[in-house]
Amino acid sequence: MTQTPVDNRIQLDFTGDERTLLTGFLDFLRGTIELKCAGLSEEDARRSVLPSQLNTAAGIVKHLRWVEAYWFESAIGGKPDAAPYSREDPDADWRIEPGETISGLLADYAEQCTASRELVAGLDLDHEVAFRGDKVLSVRWVLIHMIEETGRHAGHLDVVRELLDGVTGE
Repeated sequence: MTQTPVDNRIQLDFTGDERTLLTGFLDFLRGTIELKCAGLSEEDARRSVLPSQLNTAAGIVKHLRWVEAYWFESAIGGKPDAAPYSREDPDADWRIEPGETISGLLADYAEQCTASRELVAGLDLDHEVAFRGDKVLSVRWVLIHMIEETGRHAGHLDVVRELLDGVTGE
């Protein structure tokens, strides 16, 4: 794997073992989130350009930080879910609170991604944990799910960014 000098995202080879490809694609998408936020002002990062007032660039980053924490640290690692949402306030992980900045949210996201990487690095893809009662969950499933989740939100972020200032692409 190499990084392009322009945007620092991992560029995968077209071949590789399953773990390398799964973690590589997830890291590429994580880098896409960072790239899509590059150069945004605080005002633009908080501005809603879609019908949902929560679907802002900053809100997407904050949500993805907590999605990473849930699936890796809670679901796989067994730690309590520390996300700010609740039954009474299920969208709190999207809402930008006073004092939160896009740079701080990106730093929190990067830190969480590092913790996620470290957690799964020592686990086999077939490693399973009990999940939601009588179900089991594998590391492989979580990685695939996180590729889907991060990719979907990278697409949302692409639309948000294009509507904010016309920046789109990769």
